[in-house]
Amino acid sequence: MISNFTDIGIPEDVAKAMDSMGWSEPTPIQVHSVPLGLTGADMFAQAQTGTGKTGAYGSIILGTIPAEGTVPHAIVLVPTRELANQVAEEMTKLSKFSGHVCLPIYGGASIEAQIKKLKAGCDIVAGTPGRVRDMINRGALNLTQIRTMVLDEADRMLDMGFVDDIEYILKAMPEDRHTMLFSATMQENVKQLAFDYMRNPREVSVSKDEVVLDLTKQYYISVGRRNKSWALCRILDIDMPKAIIFCQTKKMVDVLEERLTGLNYKVEAIHGDMPQSKREKVIRDFKEDATDVLIATDVAARGLDIDDINYVINYDMPDDIDTYIHRIGRTGRAGREGTAVSFVTSEEEHLVREFEMRTGMEIEKRTVPEAEDGRKDTIRRVVDYDQISDVFGMCRFEINLGKKDGFGKVALADFIIRNARVRDVSIGKMEIGPTSSIVEVHKDFGNRMTMDLTKAKFKGRRISVRVIQD
Repeated sequence: MISNFTDIGIPEDVAKAMDSMGWSEPTPIQVHSVPLGLTGADMFAQAQTGTGKTGAYGSIILGTIPAEGTVPHAIVLVPTRELANQVAEEMTKLSKFSGHVCLPIYGGASIEAQIKKLKAGCDIVAGTPGRVRDMINRGALNLTQIRTMVLDEADRMLDMGFVDDIEYILKAMPEDRHTMLFSATMQENVKQLAFDYMRNPREVSVSKDEVVLDLTKQYYISVGRRNKSWALCRILDIDMPKAIIFCQTKKMVDVLEERLTGLNYKVEAIHGDMPQSKREKVIRDFKEDATDVLIATDVAARGLDIDDINYVINYDMPDDIDTYIHRIGRTGRAGREGTAVSFVTSEEEHLVREFEMRTGMEIEKRTVPEAEDGRKDTIRRVVDYDQISDVFGMCRFEINLGKKDGFGKVALADFIIRNARVRDVSIGKMEIGPTSSIVEVHKDFGNRMTMDLTKAKFKGRRISVRVIQD
């Protein structure tokens, strides 16, 4: 029903396009920002990815600039190549009945081809700051007719060091323009940018990103670094999700892709060191279900707009709330429910409490799903001594020797030192029982306890050692 959109001022031809895209009603950020934007008021809006912000500023642009197809009358600056393409695609869909032309401009692709398209004419440019500045310097991009300027994901652009490029571009267009800034966070540098280059800006906010988070079930799994791959394969095997897996570093992305590919999972990776053509192919394959899983860094996944992702997996837990929200915002979109799972080491569990407090939502503890019908694990679980040790690095072991065997604390310690090659200072508390004993040993000697000590014998009996993990 296009009236749901026209009621807030969205032009009828844009509303028809939204209807053809399967949109049923405007999102909160659209309801709050579109009527204001159509009056020409400058604004800075706080809205998370997945809340419909492209539709918000896209409606304003299409409702206020002509469709002449010569020089651009609107420009959208974005932090990444992927987001430039996403915005251009969305704007093209929204322009289905209005006839506006939107052109993406970004680095890593043929500059000659982009110059040729600019010369052919367009109404809107969606570009990354570095390439846009380059086009201005080459005389290929004419910004003298710009009426509307949008800074999308302004916080990320500032974090990536684009402030000089942004200011250069802003000064290359008319001062008498309509400026809108969209950001997931409202840090001081973002607000300063708004006040420096806007006229009496109005603030619009979608509080706590509820559009994304309310549709996303949040869980965490307590798992050590050595068993992350085991837990991940269990989830992929049992839940069979269409998922994005986030890693902190490019190296870890490559390592995990190689590991999962070797295990015959349909995965691909994306990060900033890849050629643009490769990145575009990876995203296309993921959109078209040629791959089930995309492994990514935060920057590379910025701007991905794929509605059917039902899982986000934080293979590496982010250490700040903004990154956490950006990540889990990739699922729970377009009215669909999503699941966000974070792998959390014992040292990181404080982050779970912090994120719960900051979002006001529960992140429920979950166990690794159990394999059914006796199915073997793709990757075998190992003992992670870092994860099970206490704050002093001590782990507990049960040994089948006790008082009935004539052992006291000193004798048992000597037996362990001699047979497992454990340093005496690495042995902690002991509980000597009748037939078995509990011994604390530093995590650095965990493998010696389970591998070397079990080769020893006492009065012809083999020694058994059990790691206590609870």
